[in-house]
Amino acid sequence: MTLTQILQPTCIKAPLTSKNKEDAIEELINILADHGHLSDRGSAFEAVMAREHTRSTGIGAGIAIPHGKTAAAKELVMSIGIAAEPIEFESIDKKPVTIVLLLVSPPDQTGPHIQALARISRLMLDSQFKSQLEKAASPEDVYDLISSKESE
Repeated sequence: MTLTQILQPTCIKAPLTSKNKEDAIEELINILADHGHLSDRGSAFEAVMAREHTRSTGIGAGIAIPHGKTAAAKELVMSIGIAAEPIEFESIDKKPVTIVLLLVSPPDQTGPHIQALARISRLMLDSQFKSQLEKAASPEDVYDLISSKESE
């Protein structure tokens, strides 16, 4: 699986306008809903926030991967936000995040969900790629960076 199989260029927000964790998650959920990828933005938001209340998805190094499972998604969908100003996300390293990668999937599709989380984690280990992503000025730049990285 590649991220460009589940990520549409229209589901990228660079820069994010949100200043806090909850608003950033809602902003990314709204992008998915606005483009027809979610049937119910409220239940998707609740699913992601329920997961967030269990343990923060701020994985450190300026990255957060909020995710949730809900019947509002017919398949695994993804949105990405690049924050203009770092957002407090209660990350494990106690540092704010600039890259927010949101995943929403149906409750019965665990495999693709886990594959996407693993793929994101592998990509974000590349510090040069991560740095380029943080500096991306537009959704097109973000998508092109991911697409280029995945075709290496």
